[in-house]
Amino acid sequence: MGTRPPAKAGSWYVGQPDELEEELDEYLASVPEQVDGSNLPIPGARVIIAPHAGFTYSGPCAAWAYSCLDLSQAKRIFLLGPSHTYYLAGCAVTTFDKYHTPFGDLKVDRDAIQRVKEAGRFADIPPRKDIAEHSLEMHTPYIYKRLKQTFGSEAKFLPIVPVLIGDNDLEAEKQAASVFVSYMKDPENVFIISSDFCHWGSNFSYTVYSPQNDWRNLTRLRPGDRAPAGPPIHETIRLIDEAAMDAVKGGSHDEFVGNLAKTGNTVCGRHPIGVAMAALEHIREEGATQQGKFKVVRYERSTLVKSPSDSSVSYVSAYAVL
Repeated sequence: MGTRPPAKAGSWYVGQPDELEEELDEYLASVPEQVDGSNLPIPGARVIIAPHAGFTYSGPCAAWAYSCLDLSQAKRIFLLGPSHTYYLAGCAVTTFDKYHTPFGDLKVDRDAIQRVKEAGRFADIPPRKDIAEHSLEMHTPYIYKRLKQTFGSEAKFLPIVPVLIGDNDLEAEKQAASVFVSYMKDPENVFIISSDFCHWGSNFSYTVYSPQNDWRNLTRLRPGDRAPAGPPIHETIRLIDEAAMDAVKGGSHDEFVGNLAKTGNTVCGRHPIGVAMAALEHIREEGATQQGKFKVVRYERSTLVKSPSDSSVSYVSAYAVL
């Protein structure tokens, strides 16, 4: 199908290569040299969760996940993201041969695409929807940057395997996860899970609040309401996100899905995260590793909400060692 253009370049992120590289360098340089007591990248950190908003908002947070990512043994990169541009039941794979970035091209592993497509009976992403989708594209500049840092020449770059994970229930997520288990166990594969966390505001139809600072006891605010007299709204958002992050760190796919059902937290990449967690959980149950649980290294919000008329989006970076 040829090359997918970088549709968000020049709007969601800088389109000029020199300026974009300067921006990413700045974000990456802001990450400490050590995370969780380890020099970066963290050995064996082959699965990461990173946000996908405009770089001005989420780029600094994403730098933490990408700094942790270990590419030293990798042969390919799986990129799993949610669909924002059309309703998707099940999963779907790209039809493109390359993803273009302002830096250059990332080659798509068509063989791997065909294998997972057949194994999971995945659909094809309609090309126009693929171009419009930002959850995959927003990772490509960071992927290119980290590949350049690790391998130098573009000729040595790893291919990518872009997959959209649709609006699946618990059992469908487990079924999709079974497609990726063998790849996730293989040290030659890394996985990038694309997700923002809480989207709060009337424009997201999510305006929950807890006067008691308890995520288990939520009410709803209206845009015209006054700012609550109790704890600020952003404290409720933090508590809701922390509950979701605790579920992610706990490693139970069922508990993660149950937590989101309880709070309604608008984690847009909940299905890619769910698939990754189900795959990791399966690997641990096999006894293949005692590791494979996510560690959260960064949490940020686009703004600290105080008024019901405000809005914010939350960003999380995490990694799992296998």
